[in-house]
Amino acid sequence: MLNGIEGLRADCMQCKKCGLCETRNHVVFGVGHPQAKVMLVGEGPGEHEDLEGEPFVGRGGQLLDKLLAAVDLDRRTNIYITNIVKCRPPKNRDPLPEEQEACINWLRAQFAILRPKIIVCLGRVAAMRMIKPDIKITKEHGLFIEKNGVVMMPTLHPAALLRNPSQKPAAFEDFLKLREKIDELGCDVAKLP
Repeated sequence: MLNGIEGLRADCMQCKKCGLCETRNHVVFGVGHPQAKVMLVGEGPGEHEDLEGEPFVGRGGQLLDKLLAAVDLDRRTNIYITNIVKCRPPKNRDPLPEEQEACINWLRAQFAILRPKIIVCLGRVAAMRMIKPDIKITKEHGLFIEKNGVVMMPTLHPAALLRNPSQKPAAFEDFLKLREKIDELGCDVAKLP
């Protein structure tokens, strides 16, 4: 029997806890370093992610990779990226509360295995689910909140930045703050084995 993050991935691939399983091409479990101290959480996979089985691989993901690279972070070497729901909602709509509820234990298990020190919520849906239900993402992005011993920061979703490029500088500032917080907390992301 597999254990750890790969065992959890194998179990998640069989999930049929909600109706999203009926229309998916792939479960989009997550990607990143198994000892990452920084976890990024989005709302759910889009079309490209559903086709490829990896989070944030479309245009929004390409923008995210650029923001990460600007602060010496990379999805393959020192962070972990996942979503609230692991299957694509039809037409990229927000995941329904019951879909989020059906899927949230996968995210909790990922967290329990990885034990990140910092969580970055990418967009409103992730921030509402993980930080607080009444969060105002356009006003509270870039602010750090400690919750249950973990530092969390909401930021603007990469897809929102593509729709509204004037918000890119604000998102870049959030990632600079993230880098400062990583250094402040001593999360030595450059030396992961």
